[in-house]
Amino acid sequence: MNNPFRLDSLDKKILKILGENARTPYLEVARLCKVSGAAIHQRIQRMEEAGVIKASVLQTHPGGLGYMTCAFIGIQINLNTISTHEEVFDRIKKIPEIVECHHITGKYSLLIKIYTRNNEHLKQLIVEKIQSIPEITFTETFISLEEGFTRALPVD
Repeated sequence: MNNPFRLDSLDKKILKILGENARTPYLEVARLCKVSGAAIHQRIQRMEEAGVIKASVLQTHPGGLGYMTCAFIGIQINLNTISTHEEVFDRIKKIPEIVECHHITGKYSLLIKIYTRNNEHLKQLIVEKIQSIPEITFTETFISLEEGFTRALPVD
């Protein structure tokens, strides 16, 4: 995204506070920044409109919902068919256990992140849902043993 939007020191402070705890009330952010609640609300709205803040979402922990296996799957697509890359992508998107899908360069066309209840559930989804898409010619699965960390980008 080529965005001319520039963060000032107040924007950066707001992002740092919300990056540590996105549920911090705007009035608390305002108190910490020594400005009004209205100013915080306006700044956040402006950053959302500029595409700096993507979304405010509830993040669930997969393990707490019974999804104990996390895997990444590289997918090769044969586009020598009448289907388009987007049509294959749309079919992949309909599988609810897939939480991320990236269009990538290199050996694979797509890289997906998937959560399943266990390895048997993973196998079932790969065979019955992913590899059953005719345009998919090859998959390679990498099972995550443990997530080391996940974080937001630093705000400089």
